[in-house]
Amino acid sequence: MNIFEIVGPVMVGPSSSHTAGAVKIGYISRKLLGEKPERVQINLYGSFLATGEGHGTKKAMVAGLLGMKTDDIRIPQALEIARHQGVEISFGKAVLKDAHPNTAQLILQGVSGRTLEIVGESIGGSRINIASIDGIETNFSGDYPTLVVHNQDRPGHVSRTTTLLSEHGVNIAYMQLYRSNRGGEAVMVVECDQEVPKDVIEKLQREEGICKVTYLGLMGE
Repeated sequence: MNIFEIVGPVMVGPSSSHTAGAVKIGYISRKLLGEKPERVQINLYGSFLATGEGHGTKKAMVAGLLGMKTDDIRIPQALEIARHQGVEISFGKAVLKDAHPNTAQLILQGVSGRTLEIVGESIGGSRINIASIDGIETNFSGDYPTLVVHNQDRPGHVSRTTTLLSEHGVNIAYMQLYRSNRGGEAVMVVECDQEVPKDVIEKLQREEGICKVTYLGLMGE
């Protein structure tokens, strides 16, 4: 246990789960999108939906999407700032099965037209879990540089990815593999100790059988 688990995160309150956790879900979602969002649909679930209004959950999540962190004093004004920046925000109710009580589904469109659907969970003490990306299970914290590779379930994709990372001096901290069915769509979630170079991502995107590469970089935080 570290000091932050005892005293909690540095944040604009009132709640580490409903406010700080919501900021972090929004912030990591923007990082995964890789650009400024232009349109955002935020669907809330469970306790986020039931009690989020009093905890400022909507404002907090929008603040994260605008690039703010948990201690940013502008969080209460996030909706107004989004309107000023021309970011279109809408809210709704998430229809999810057996999700964590503090869950949000974010459907994002960036300024370039890039789209992303993320389901994020606030699991307490401002810690979060990215439960899925574009409908595929992922489960990662956002605390490491993370590579998410959507690919066809064929031999060679895992070894090619790990080889590329090794060749560029990137050490793998954690790796998870998922697939919808044998020979169908699969996903690799690779949490790394170092940032993944841009040319590694570009090489993976050109590989036959790789459908989509999403990268969460932490540089510039």
